[in-house]
Amino acid sequence: MAHIVDRWYKTVVGPNGKSRQEPRPECGQGMRYRVRYLAPDGKEKSHSFPDKKKREAQAFLANVQADILKGTYVDPDAGRTTFKQYADEWLAAATTDLLTRDRLEYELRLHVHPVLGHRPIASIQPATIRAWARGMQEKGLSAGYRRVLFSDVSMILNAAVDDKKIVSNPFAAKSIQRPRHVPTKVQPWLVDRLTAFRAKLPDRYRVTVDLGAGCGLRQGEIFGASPEDLDATRPILRVVRQIKLVRGVLIFAPPKGGKTREVPLPASVARRLGDHAQRYPPVEVTLPWGSPTGDPMTVMLYLTTADGLPLSRSKFNPGVWKPAIRATGVPDDRHNGMHVLRHTYASVLLDAGESIKALSMYLGHADPGFTLRIYTHLLPTSEDRTRRAIDAAFGEDPSDADGPDAVDGLETA
Repeated sequence: MAHIVDRWYKTVVGPNGKSRQEPRPECGQGMRYRVRYLAPDGKEKSHSFPDKKKREAQAFLANVQADILKGTYVDPDAGRTTFKQYADEWLAAATTDLLTRDRLEYELRLHVHPVLGHRPIASIQPATIRAWARGMQEKGLSAGYRRVLFSDVSMILNAAVDDKKIVSNPFAAKSIQRPRHVPTKVQPWLVDRLTAFRAKLPDRYRVTVDLGAGCGLRQGEIFGASPEDLDATRPILRVVRQIKLVRGVLIFAPPKGGKTREVPLPASVARRLGDHAQRYPPVEVTLPWGSPTGDPMTVMLYLTTADGLPLSRSKFNPGVWKPAIRATGVPDDRHNGMHVLRHTYASVLLDAGESIKALSMYLGHADPGFTLRIYTHLLPTSEDRTRRAIDAAFGEDPSDADGPDAVDGLETA
């Protein structure tokens, strides 16, 4: 049973039946009061208090008993585990994919453990988080990256709450303000730029533009595209795999989020795939599936190197994409990476009146709301629709300098 032990004095009952306090040998040394109780796991726990703090010991005991009854008990010793120790344990048990795990390990090692790693997890308070956040800001980290770090550290501390390591997550405090999200507007390419860029690519890689801007595929999905993905009965392309670089090893894996999908295959893209396959016959490539140690899978790929090897972002981006970017005179920045092809695809579809829901499906987004947040500025305004409706009624068909009259452009680019 739970009780409080006085380590300095013991109660002795005299011959007359009256009790009195007698000092123990250790009287005056160390903590006087020791609270002893059984934790929910059946192990005996104790917590000590100094002389003249008996009321605090009694309050502690009362709180412990109440927490055990309510099921909210947290072992005080558990909070002595350092943040790094707990984060390492949490990461080892996480079911995330290897790329996500590698990202988390990198972020924690570089931006979190130097400040929080050595601290007992129970000692991390809102003030600790505010100081850490200020340090990241002073280092010049972008607001977007700081938001990611906030989310990751908060996720680990939420797990610590679930595991009864700490009572609450300090990120839940009202004084903790996450870095404000400052959305950046995506900048799709117009047809002239797309056409000029495609011409600067080596001939064997030009079909990457057609699969990106014509079908909305991600880079890894473009690298993993196969003639086997075409449907013989209708003009669609099945997006069922991507090529990923995981810890230096190329693998086949499901598309992002594990979501396979079907996208319309325009006649222009189908013709270009056919022409490409005639000039550069598809090659059988064998890679592990799902992880570097996964079972081998053999797929006939449209795109390989001249040596018949699969493409990887680590070599394609600096060796193929960036030289074509510079040769076209396009700014070599993050807005003009290979992902810009998907943005261009989205702008073409939205300008043609495609719905956000359909676009979300074609792009493989988990939520149409996410698609809307990214591309809302590309949606034709009501004024645009009004002008076009009246022009059509009057028999006119003016070109739209801002919109991708790119639908025809993709046919001839």
